[in-house]
Amino acid sequence: MDKIIDYAALGERIRIARKKRKLSQEKLAEICSISTAHIGHIERGTRIPSLETLYRISKELDISLDYLFFDSKNDIDDVFKSISAQLAGKDGEKVKVFISTVKVLADKIDDL
Repeated sequence: MDKIIDYAALGERIRIARKKRKLSQEKLAEICSISTAHIGHIERGTRIPSLETLYRISKELDISLDYLFFDSKNDIDDVFKSISAQLAGKDGEKVKVFISTVKVLADKIDDL
């Protein structure tokens, strides 16, 4: 696996998530026990944050480390959109059976 971490892109994802949560750099820094300047450097990609710092940021912003490092969202809406796209154009009766099966599994999810 030869993936190189793009710290500028990682920082941009943090900045976007922080703004969606309506947090200032100062507030995020305070919550994560780091300086505001350090958050600014992380968001610009000019400093490499520790794993502990990234973990704190990801927890506070409710985003996964996969998303931060590789732009891999674990968003349930994206999963449903993907399933919907896979089902588009399929036989209607078979799709109904599939949906019924998913509903049965969803009802029993706590028993799994």
